Amino acid sequence: MASVLDLAPVMPVVVIDDALDAVPLARALVAGGLPAIEVTLRTPAALDAIRAIAAEVPEAVVGAGTVISAENVSSAVAAGARFLVSPGWTDPLLDAMRASGVPFLPGVSTTSEVVALLERGVSEMKFFPAEAAGGTPYLKSLTGPLPQARFCPTGGVSLASAPAYLALANVACVGGTWMLPAGAVRAGDWTRVESLAREAAALGQTGGTGT
Repeated sequence: MASVLDLAPVMPVVVIDDALDAVPLARALVAGGLPAIEVTLRTPAALDAIRAIAAEVPEAVVGAGTVISAENVSSAVAAGARFLVSPGWTDPLLDAMRASGVPFLPGVSTTSEVVALLERGVSEMKFFPAEAAGGTPYLKSLTGPLPQARFCPTGGVSLASAPAYLALANVACVGGTWMLPAGAVRAGDWTRVESLAREAAALGQTGGTGT
């Protein structure tokens, strides 16, 4: 698989309360042009959702987010997660993600964390919480000293702010939730989700390439 960062300009960050929503939600996102889907391990339904998407929506690249332990790593991969995303990292967590055999994006919010990951041979990272941690000015300032690091900023990123992130040389994609309004998900309005996903996917043509 190509780098998960390069699959689409936006990675939907999904919180699923009802596993029955997983398949139609994933199909709507894929139809809109967003195949890389991060299902966060924040609800009891998350693993069942990952399992269902992996089994029934093969065109989706489903991953697990909010991975914070080795147990999370093993259960997510067993459920069918094809990549892992963490909000932060420790050496044991990094070891577990590396041993999983699937791509992973460890979370960083400081320059020292970026340098520590580069020392360990990891150059693709999640920048979280993006807006609270300094946003586009912070990431832009890392380009000169640390050009080898590539980021997926997540946390407070919106349709309005995404283009500025995507215009940065060290940003390959952004993570967000705006294409999944709670009301649309509760109502099963997958047409609305697909429309918002298509609008987000178009940022790849209009918001910058990230390369």
